[in-house]
Amino acid sequence: MNDHDGDGYFGERVAAMYDESSEEMFEPSVVAETVDFLVALADGGPALELGIGTGRVALPLALRGVPVHGIDMSRAMVARLGAKPGGDAIGVTIGDFATTRVPGTFSVAYLVFNTIMNLTTQAAQVACFRNAAAHLAPGGCFVIEVMVPELRKLPAGQNIVPFHVSPTRWAFDAYEVATQAMSSNYIQVADGRGEYRSIPFRYVWPAELDLMAQLAGLRLRERWDGWTRGPFTNESGQHVSVWEKPVD
Repeated sequence: MNDHDGDGYFGERVAAMYDESSEEMFEPSVVAETVDFLVALADGGPALELGIGTGRVALPLALRGVPVHGIDMSRAMVARLGAKPGGDAIGVTIGDFATTRVPGTFSVAYLVFNTIMNLTTQAAQVACFRNAAAHLAPGGCFVIEVMVPELRKLPAGQNIVPFHVSPTRWAFDAYEVATQAMSSNYIQVADGRGEYRSIPFRYVWPAELDLMAQLAGLRLRERWDGWTRGPFTNESGQHVSVWEKPVD
């Protein structure tokens, strides 16, 4: 998932507009639901954010009294975090969150907003679970927020699902069912010029995540439709899942 500048697909150009391009995820009500959930799980202990980015969750979580450390590959994204009020007080380690270790143990580790899918191989996703488990204290929890693959939305004989259409911007997901590879693709027209950008992912099913957790020595504690703990059903388009490290 790296490119030439070491920041993967989240270099300076993306970092500069990330908060605005994902503004719906920065809505105070959305962030508050996430933070409330994580505060309860942390129960006064420290938290580790995998893919901390610009601090959308880490900053308000720290304001609630939870010590937060982050791991992220993108120096450009982390620089945006450090420039925000309170950002310089949050420790961040630059590295691949699937393998990078940091000192100490944590009450909760979390990976939000589909970021598990930025790891584009099954092996890397398994390694991420093992890395999270290695950082957890006994009884600690690993939390993932991720979409349910939208294969039911695929038109017959096609592999593309549009998710944004406007006069100047088009965006669609492309699925490769045989390999579980997918990509999010963006086309934008500005000042008479077109621009195309594509980001690769690997989609993953809830049951597959449970097996990854088992391989890492974790067990499923709960699964919800979202941060407000609605029931996870056949119609859910996402899930928030919590795996626990046994106390043995």
